[in-house]
Amino acid sequence: MSFANLKKQSKLGSLTAKLVKEVEKLNTNGGSDERLWKLDVDKSGNGYAVIRFLPAPNGEDLPFVKLYSHAFQGTGGWYIENSLTTLGQKDPVSEYNTQLWNNGTDAGKETARKQKRKLTYISNIYVVKDPANPENEGKVFLYKYGKKIFDKLTAAMQPEFEDEEAIDPFDFWQGANFKLKAKNVAGYRNYDSSEFTPVSPLLDDDDALEGLWKKENSLAELVANDQFKSYDELKTRLSYVLGNKKVTQDAETIDEDSDRGEAEQLVTAAVKSTPTPSSTDDDDEALSYFAKLAAE
Repeated sequence: MSFANLKKQSKLGSLTAKLVKEVEKLNTNGGSDERLWKLDVDKSGNGYAVIRFLPAPNGEDLPFVKLYSHAFQGTGGWYIENSLTTLGQKDPVSEYNTQLWNNGTDAGKETARKQKRKLTYISNIYVVKDPANPENEGKVFLYKYGKKIFDKLTAAMQPEFEDEEAIDPFDFWQGANFKLKAKNVAGYRNYDSSEFTPVSPLLDDDDALEGLWKKENSLAELVANDQFKSYDELKTRLSYVLGNKKVTQDAETIDEDSDRGEAEQLVTAAVKSTPTPSSTDDDDEALSYFAKLAAE
């Protein structure tokens, strides 16, 4: 943009309008990754949308990745980090939890449970219908989901009964739309009523399908090595969170702890107001926004 155009836009007020729009967007989604789609629910905890799980992106083998993470509070603050066990490597929290579990006390086992890994799956999806946010319809997003929804995908590929036909829910032509239904059951988010529609092509135009395929986000990069801190960095952070203030930290880590302050306060407030069962349909959703803040 030239300086002349900058001045022209100033007179038209277009820059102000653009800034207001961006601020509204930040206030709405907390500045979260715009590639991510999330089901909106009403005050009763009910929500509905129709989505289509998409094939593996170009150059990648699988249409999903799985990510392990930890999110818990210690005397020194919150520990919100991706787990190296995602990469098949040893992780300091998993090692510490093993020690707690094996120490023979109920308190140790209870602490280990609270600090256990959280499993998240991530896929590309096409939003067919989103009543709460119709502007999302016809677009490709990343979608994070838990084991319950993944089990429904698995059940579609490996049906339990002989009269049920196996389908590939990630296929453009022989797949099926997924009716995502959320409701509040005993105070917790539940997706048990979600179901697949009959098999049908996503679109009848192969050129349009190819266009969608090319818009898919890389899944492999979400679990690449650069998305994880080193074992030593995680161990340092864990020691600090557990209250070991004598742990030596470099300047970068100290700055990071300072930045976490507001996020940790928000997480604390969220945890106090939101029940946290040992296993829910969306274990990671409640802290996903705050986890991103703390990780920045």
